[in-house]
Amino acid sequence: MIKQYPETTKIIDKVKFILFLFSISLSIYSQEKSFKNPKNTFLIGTDLHIHTVFSDGFVWPDLRVDEALREGLDLISITDHLEYQPHKTDIPNPNKNRSFEIANKYAQGKGLNVVLGAEITRSMPPGHLNAVFIKDANSLLHKDSISGIIEANKQNAFVFINHPNWWPGRPNGIAKLEPIHKELIKKKFIHGIEVVNVGLSIEALEIAIENNLTILGTSDVHGIANWEFEQYGGHRPMTFVLCEDNDINSIKNGLFRGKTMVWYKDIIIGKPENLLPVINSNLEFSQPFYIKNTKIVLVNISNLSSIPFILNYRGQYTLHEDDKVFVIPPKESIQIKVKTIDLVEKIDMNFEMLNAIIGKDKYLKFSKILNIR
Repeated sequence: MIKQYPETTKIIDKVKFILFLFSISLSIYSQEKSFKNPKNTFLIGTDLHIHTVFSDGFVWPDLRVDEALREGLDLISITDHLEYQPHKTDIPNPNKNRSFEIANKYAQGKGLNVVLGAEITRSMPPGHLNAVFIKDANSLLHKDSISGIIEANKQNAFVFINHPNWWPGRPNGIAKLEPIHKELIKKKFIHGIEVVNVGLSIEALEIAIENNLTILGTSDVHGIANWEFEQYGGHRPMTFVLCEDNDINSIKNGLFRGKTMVWYKDIIIGKPENLLPVINSNLEFSQPFYIKNTKIVLVNISNLSSIPFILNYRGQYTLHEDDKVFVIPPKESIQIKVKTIDLVEKIDMNFEMLNAIIGKDKYLKFSKILNIR
């Protein structure tokens, strides 16, 4: 038996207390949401492309749950490859639902939804596709990938094209649709496309817009998420779904309706009608006022989100002391001064957000009409 001295016991107790406080702060930090919800809308953070050791990933499924919780995600789908099983000598995988079963059981009561998914893995065309919200992954494994896609649709799955600019299938890095993709889209068997898979593909965004496909961003994580994405901006690429409620059916419905916003590095990507409510809920303007004895209006702008707002002022006036392009850091406020030339009762603040992408060389434009006190 080891004798413990009072001084040692006190030190151990202090260390335990510090670790306890640290664990609480880490828990609080991990649950912090990256964006404030728009009015009457739930903003659901998702990652719909994740791998584990049950295909070509390097972690056990329960770790994927812990990672998602630490990053504040609301829903994930583990989409292990059906056909590609490089670990099968060590981890035989006769049940293609197994990684989901492990993760789903572990996630119970933790505030994270896990839905069943799978990656249909074939050469181009049609390439790799994910099917999520499926009922049985085993029944998607067919000799030809088209039969698997049809079966996924019979299960009312949400099906999307993976990494369409991936160099093994696209040596020039340019995403494009093959005739088989166009046929499947026409038949409504494909519903979305990854615009971000680790990296951004502007051509994939154009494909999504032209074909009315849901815009998606995923991690396609194989290793440890923090190790893979910290160097790319501190978080994995993810898709936020704008929903009327936060249940599974509402999230799935939001995906089918194309109500998504992708968060990649310090960039958000999506349709204007989806980005604008998020901007409006995360950017607050104080009531402006004239600086005493001047015709210069002072405006306070607060950024409530976890991304910087890179704004290009496009109003009729010029700014005092600042360039028309300025940055509001995450969770911070700035002041801008507007020279109105004459005394006016209100001011129309027109902006272009340079890190809110809505198309090739296109950025979200919005305006705020502010009454001057």
